[in-house]
Amino acid sequence: MADPETDAPAAAGPGGAETAPLALPALLAGGWDALPFEPFKPGIEIHRIRAADPAVALLRYAPGAAAPKHVHEGLETILVLSGAQSDENGTYETGALVLNPAGTVHSVWSDPGCVVLIQWEKPVRFL
Repeated sequence: MADPETDAPAAAGPGGAETAPLALPALLAGGWDALPFEPFKPGIEIHRIRAADPAVALLRYAPGAAAPKHVHEGLETILVLSGAQSDENGTYETGALVLNPAGTVHSVWSDPGCVVLIQWEKPVRFL
């Protein structure tokens, strides 16, 4: 559920239940730092904002962390909030907006570490 005044997405609590809204300006200013994250992949933590499709989350990569090769079954949208994220097509610095359409196959890594706001139209399939 979104906050009707700001149309900001709500953060997901235990079991995917939505909680207080997250405002984009606060996220861009590092407001994600105090949010609870849980393990996702080795070196990558997740804070789920919306668990249902489309899923929305924050991913926090430790320096040198990588997500294995995967294929997108639907559109993936990434906004780099901090640091830099890379894939086989390039490196995306803070502020970059990356769109990976359905059918995209890639692996992802972050040499310096990063935090991204990510939206998956459908779950990815790890190869």
